[in-house]
Amino acid sequence: MKLKFWGVRGSIPSPDPETNKYGGNTTCLEIRTNNNDLIVIDGGTGIHKLAQELLTQMPINAHILITHTHWDHIHGLPFCTPIYIAGNQLTFYGGQDLITGQGIERTLTIQMQHSFFPIEENELQADITYKTVKAHEVFKIADATITPILLNHPVINFGYRIDCDGSSLFFTGDYEQPLNIYEPEDKAYAEFQMIIDERVAEIVESIKGVDVLIMDTSFTDEEYLLKKNWGHGTYTSAIELAQKAEVKKLFFTHHEPTRTDTQLDEIYEQLLHDYADVGFEFIMAQERLEVIF
Repeated sequence: MKLKFWGVRGSIPSPDPETNKYGGNTTCLEIRTNNNDLIVIDGGTGIHKLAQELLTQMPINAHILITHTHWDHIHGLPFCTPIYIAGNQLTFYGGQDLITGQGIERTLTIQMQHSFFPIEENELQADITYKTVKAHEVFKIADATITPILLNHPVINFGYRIDCDGSSLFFTGDYEQPLNIYEPEDKAYAEFQMIIDERVAEIVESIKGVDVLIMDTSFTDEEYLLKKNWGHGTYTSAIELAQKAEVKKLFFTHHEPTRTDTQLDEIYEQLLHDYADVGFEFIMAQERLEVIF
């Protein structure tokens, strides 16, 4: 398989001379199987640049996996040009909204209401299909096997494992390892911690041995002290999870929007020093980076 990053920023696009190296677009990943089947994960602003490249390859058949529907993971979808062109096929996959009971089809319908966008969803010319996914219910996209894993975030959020051509990838979407809501001296602390440990063990088993693990690493350990329960991870928590799961390569993504290239470089250099013997490669994700595995 081949992976290409089109957006690696979190929360809000951050185009700026100081973010040129890693990029300012929000989350979008392109995966190609050995048969050139196209799988896209998330539709942040990075999908606009991907779409411009796809215009040279039409007609396209794209499968778009949405981890969750926070703006930074979907606000590029109305600017994905192939949705306006007849002959293209796009299938969107995502979870069911707990409040409305609707599936991922709700996303484009709401985004493209007249109040928010000049073109409505029912005016799109491409052949668009919506499929609701559920945790651990495996499905196929051509030769690829997709396993959705429910992960901790303030909205329904699926991490996706993709197995194809003898290779494997897992992307967490936005993910914060669950916290114990009790203090150690509280009576319920031990029981709740057991539940957390079991859940983490399940996640470790789900991503065990993947060739590529891509994780939300919005915060440093110091920043996280003030941002617990925001739904995002740290560099340290990502490395620890990757160690437990014995992955081959780890990518840090969902870079904090105010983080400059220089700051990301400094964080990375420190991590290389602190975890020199970790046993696997870890890399700061950046736009246009391609990985074959």
